[in-house]
Amino acid sequence: MINRSLVRALVTSAVLAGAGALLAGCNGEDISLANNAKANQPVPPKLVADMTAKDMDLQSPILVRLYKQEAELEIWKQDRSGRFALLKTYPICRWSGDLGPKVREGDRQAPEGFYTISPAQMNPQSAYYLSFNTGYPNAFDKALGRTGSQLMVHGDCSSRGCYAMTDEQIAEIYSLGRESFFGGQKSFQLQAYPFKMTPANMAKHRNNPNMPFWKMIKEGNDHFEVTRQEPKVDFCEKKYVFDAIKKPGATRDLVFDASAKCPDYAISDEVANAVREKQATDIAETARLIAKGTPVARTNTGIDGGMHRVFAARVPDGNTGLSEPGDGSLSLMARAPGTIPSHVNPPKAPSDNLLMGTPEPPKLAAAPAPTPAAAPSRVANAAPAAENDGWFSSLARKVGIGGGADATASTPPAKPKVIEAKRPEAAAPKAAAPKPDTKQVAASRPPLKPSVDSSAPAAKDNLVSGSAPIVPPNSFDSRFGAVK
Repeated sequence: MINRSLVRALVTSAVLAGAGALLAGCNGEDISLANNAKANQPVPPKLVADMTAKDMDLQSPILVRLYKQEAELEIWKQDRSGRFALLKTYPICRWSGDLGPKVREGDRQAPEGFYTISPAQMNPQSAYYLSFNTGYPNAFDKALGRTGSQLMVHGDCSSRGCYAMTDEQIAEIYSLGRESFFGGQKSFQLQAYPFKMTPANMAKHRNNPNMPFWKMIKEGNDHFEVTRQEPKVDFCEKKYVFDAIKKPGATRDLVFDASAKCPDYAISDEVANAVREKQATDIAETARLIAKGTPVARTNTGIDGGMHRVFAARVPDGNTGLSEPGDGSLSLMARAPGTIPSHVNPPKAPSDNLLMGTPEPPKLAAAPAPTPAAAPSRVANAAPAAENDGWFSSLARKVGIGGGADATASTPPAKPKVIEAKRPEAAAPKAAAPKPDTKQVAASRPPLKPSVDSSAPAAKDNLVSGSAPIVPPNSFDSRFGAVK
């Protein structure tokens, strides 16, 4: 009897060959999307049930959003109405660098911006369990002369310019991407932000020198928020352009070049008006918060990135670094979502106050450390604040706020209305490839990370129930030189 996992591998190879696509690995090697047991793990049944409850298909398109400050990765998935809805939020185990975009090779920065992930960027042979390449640098980054390579979202909770998850988390995320490709999605979008683009965060970071860049990518965030559609991204004049279309009556197709002058394009009135309304509301609320006395975020020196508190609380001498709490729901987890490796290197404690005039937050209490096998410790910029809030104040006055003391009495802004974006439906999932059996019982296959079940009882240490601790025999620095 032929092993079912072998059948799945053969089916996968046939589908990819039939499509005429030779998928390349992160290091340029020709490897398939799912050529081993790790890459073939099924989507957990609980997550499939969540999709059903949210009117989503297993193989419908996905979209990924990342936030450094909150240390969260969101998976959005297209429902049967054609809109994207939030499927699941994952706490990020480790990210490196500072808030702000990556600029050059070796700066240890995790990238920010909009990137496209194709099947060729999925790496089932990663040294970090599983991974996918973010696609940095994109055309915008290249136009500015920015350099860097092999920037990944991967497992192993070790970061040196990447976004690192636990092995169990990346197995689940990888499976969602794989199924979307099997369903016909040619690529999925990765949106990487310094923080959630709320008025509160924009007010707090108003003096950061990266603010002009953040305002630019916030526009793409706003397009997604009001349409719940993946924004079309182009580049010209060394800037991002979102949802550009030909002007009425135009006969030529739009041609974009990141370093050249922008072509004469338009944005649909429906989208443009909805975005404009949201931006006016956000600017008014930002000005209100500034007038109310929202402290300015302070640059911290000597900190390399962040870690979600659900992990930091379970690591000896753990600290969240530059990460701050999000909505709090993830922090209520009874246990960490995945195996925390013994070699994890949490961020250092802040050397300065996070906000001017506020006390330094207390260090999170660490859970008692297990007794792991001996393993070498491994390692995964800060920018000064310089601008004033004149931009927000002037724009606020245009929308009737004025930025004065009276603004503090205004009511909170209403949630932006999601519009019916008139876009063609995504291609239906391919029916040619038979659904492979997800039960894999091969005696020779490597041990796999089980999916995280939040309903299971809390573990007594930092290991997930039923999982095996990961204690790599080599060091982080040596592994960093290998395929990620």
